Amino acid sequence: GEGLQLMNLMLREKKKSRSGALRVLDHALTGNDGVQNCVKFIEILGLRTIFPLFMKTPKKSKRAGVSTDEHEEHVISIIASLLKNCTVGNGASKQRDRLLSKFTENDHEKVDRLLELHMKYYRKVEDSDARLQKELKRSKEELSDEEIYVRRLTDGLFVLQFVDYIILEICSCGASTVKHRVLQILNLRGGTLKTVRDVVREYAGNLGDDEDDPTKKLEQEYLLSLVDKF
Repeated sequence: GEGLQLMNLMLREKKKSRSGALRVLDHALTGNDGVQNCVKFIEILGLRTIFPLFMKTPKKSKRAGVSTDEHEEHVISIIASLLKNCTVGNGASKQRDRLLSKFTENDHEKVDRLLELHMKYYRKVEDSDARLQKELKRSKEELSDEEIYVRRLTDGLFVLQFVDYIILEICSCGASTVKHRVLQILNLRGGTLKTVRDVVREYAGNLGDDEDDPTKKLEQEYLLSLVDKF
């Protein structure tokens, strides 16, 4: 608990230590081991710290060498972990409600920001795919499907998967106005529901076929159920 308090304080300081704190917090909230930390983070009012960082990426001079994409990656990953781990099944329905209500605050400004990030990273992945196709045509070496996927993850797909997972999660479990806003913005910006669904479907498909890992299997099934609901 004290470690989380410290990370939360460091994130509020506009100092060099902030980027390190983001990395540590991201790691601490990830996966099954992060469930208690996620609950605790919301209890110590961590949402008040993380959402301003989500809404506005700090300027470069204050970011101490951390790229915009790195900053956004950690913040998005943290919000995705909070949604994955603060569930009714984990006894965290109160914390989950607090998290979901954030997306309706201030005329859904966080939904708008989420869609802005979706468009940004969707374009990055499209550009990466085009570059990759050119390379594959020119190159004599063949890349395996896994190598291509890892390349795409590095070029923005990793963040896009989390952004689109969050979109599906808040549309499915949040207020009905959230989905309405998502559809409105997608229509305005020339995006489609299909792109969001396809990204999350691919994400689920690449969680692995390890029959010995029931948690991955459950996550895969849950992601696909979100795709079907959307």
